[in-house]
Amino acid sequence: MKTVEVRALVKVYEGHRRLGTESVRALAGVDLAAEPGEYLVLLGPSGCGKTTLLRTIAGLEQPTEGEVLIDGQVVNGLPPRARQVAMVFQSYALYPHKTVLANIEFPLKAERSLDRTARAEKARWAAGLLGIEPLLARRPRHLSGGERQRVALARALVRDPAVFLLDEPLSNLDAKTRTAARDELKRFQRRVGTTTVYVTHDQAEAMGLGDRIAVLSDGRVRQVGTPAEVYDDPADTFVATFIGSPPMNLVRRDDRLVGFRPEHLLPVEAVPSGERVTMPLRIERMEYLSGDRHVYATAGGFGAGTRVIARLPATVETPLRPEETHEFAVDASRLRFFEAESGLRASAVRL
Repeated sequence: MKTVEVRALVKVYEGHRRLGTESVRALAGVDLAAEPGEYLVLLGPSGCGKTTLLRTIAGLEQPTEGEVLIDGQVVNGLPPRARQVAMVFQSYALYPHKTVLANIEFPLKAERSLDRTARAEKARWAAGLLGIEPLLARRPRHLSGGERQRVALARALVRDPAVFLLDEPLSNLDAKTRTAARDELKRFQRRVGTTTVYVTHDQAEAMGLGDRIAVLSDGRVRQVGTPAEVYDDPADTFVATFIGSPPMNLVRRDDRLVGFRPEHLLPVEAVPSGERVTMPLRIERMEYLSGDRHVYATAGGFGAGTRVIARLPATVETPLRPEETHEFAVDASRLRFFEAESGLRASAVRL
């Protein structure tokens, strides 16, 4: 198990004068480290730089500035194979004319110390670890999406990589298969113990897979922390509204923004009396999703005029109807405060 670290990493794609394109700064001074055996997830919207960061770690892109270190050694300029990394892409890139066994064996052909028998034995070992031994004689067109994903992982595993780099490997699967594959990926990584860096734009994947999550935006790391930390204590308003579905409510109070999660905004009778903040909500509409009620409303009180969302669990049975006003409350300990101008976390204000 090895560490992966990037220091002050900058990647600029130069523009082309004849084509009229401008330079693009994909990474803007990224500092980040994955600990040995850690499952680190890079999360962010499309175009935020997460795939560029992964490809730079892999050696498929060269940084404009900064360093990439694996196990404490600077690997700038080294090719991917010399870095002992294995990358699984969004498209699994399996050879359609080869069997599953031949696809898994393929990376081992560069290993001169392994004969044909040894290659096949190692490929069968990887297939057994991922539960795809019955598929070894098939070709990719006869596999489901989840099976292809496991073949791609097995092909990466046979190389004995020091680091796994996974670039949205589940995005081509349907929702049900993706949920099952996510669980398999987590259990697989726990078994092999290999340091893993995983890219996704799907927050459910990030929260379910990551030991820690690095949230990226505009080529910068906005926050690094455990799933609970980035959800409960976002570093800024970008993280607050990107993580969570529905996102965190933000209402303005002077030069501050007051944030609270939809599940913490409840009818006043459902919030224990004590240190709580109340506000009347003018209910606009409601949705019933997976047993929860999502209440879309306009706030009164300190958040007057702001549209907010409350997520009420099935256990909260308070009767609510559109076009009515009802008193809601938030436990004061659930409030988060941000600077209105910069969006960064700030000290509390009196409400």
